[in-house]
Amino acid sequence: MLDLAKHSLLNVEKNFPSKLIQKVQTPCYLISEPIIEDNCKILKQIQDQTGAKILLALKAFLLPSTFPIIRKYLCGICASGLFEAKVGSNFFKKEVHTFSPAYKKEEIEEIASCSTTLIFNSIYQLYNFLPVVKKINPKIQIGLRINPLYSEIKTKLYDPCQPGSRFGILPHQLNTDTLQKIDGFHFHALCEQDSPTLKNVLRSVEHHFGNYLYKLKWINLGGGHHITRQGYNKDLLMEIIFNLQKKYDLTVYLEPGEAVVLNAGVLVTKVLDIVENDIKIAILDTSAENHMPDVLAMPYRPQIVGAAEPNHYPYTYRLGGITCLAGDIIGDYSFKLPLQREQKLVFTDMALYSFVKNTTFNGINLPSIITFNNQQQITFSRHFTYQDFIQKYSSM
Repeated sequence: MLDLAKHSLLNVEKNFPSKLIQKVQTPCYLISEPIIEDNCKILKQIQDQTGAKILLALKAFLLPSTFPIIRKYLCGICASGLFEAKVGSNFFKKEVHTFSPAYKKEEIEEIASCSTTLIFNSIYQLYNFLPVVKKINPKIQIGLRINPLYSEIKTKLYDPCQPGSRFGILPHQLNTDTLQKIDGFHFHALCEQDSPTLKNVLRSVEHHFGNYLYKLKWINLGGGHHITRQGYNKDLLMEIIFNLQKKYDLTVYLEPGEAVVLNAGVLVTKVLDIVENDIKIAILDTSAENHMPDVLAMPYRPQIVGAAEPNHYPYTYRLGGITCLAGDIIGDYSFKLPLQREQKLVFTDMALYSFVKNTTFNGINLPSIITFNNQQQITFSRHFTYQDFIQKYSSM
């Protein structure tokens, strides 16, 4: 995430001009349709040159107003449950690949009806739900998630292959009868990583599951592929895809989320007040806890346009959120000039894992979501109100 944050400052002021920043009310997620399209064009090149299929991971970015752009280039979406699957079916209208650690019997029929591929996490649920799934949707593809037993993810919170993980079938749990009931394997073992890491993961996959791959139709390499990041090794990725296709005669899927919207959004906020306690503290109208949850979960320090590390510029501030949580601190930053109350600040690379995870803790309103096009015209605007807040808790 730290490497990603450094890249996110590239061309931000050009792609998100100050005239547009000054126009929007705060806080808001400001999303660039042109950058999303540029990212999708890169992904489409991978598809065209290899025959692989790339899906948008809705868990990272879900904004139907942008689907007409993304749909032109990608093959579909991957969903993590019923609601995302319905969004994919109703709004994206292409392939819908659904995976959940466990499915509810009350939802499985509806999930099957709006999915083109359903991936199970256990042998039990595969056998238990397969008859009804096939009855509802005879053409549906069936997959199993496998555990590669290898990853290079350093943050445990994001590592699905750590010891004791609840994700994926282990090699000794598979048998011939099970393989006859499925069409493909799915795994996920990357997090903001390059293709050399994928190569290492696949070495473990082939070691543990290679004999089974000859009997399948497809393999899904999951997400976490930073394909659109500057310096990503696309040639090696294509070599990996070609090798899988040639050796096992498999259709290859990838399901990035961040790569689709990398650097495509910012969070615009403003300074509400400035207090002092050993250090000057600027209190913003946004929140790490509510609006940038990965800042605390990873943790990482997001980049701000015009700011630098503490003490790099003459004026250093700690930036705090608007909730009552003591740890709602975004980080320490230095600026060329003193901050002023009502001054706007721009956090970079905030399209991904932001509004899909935010909350109204403390009754703090959600940031607006605004998109704009090549002409810097606002094309979509969603503002949240008290009614949105209270409907979560009351039927009145």
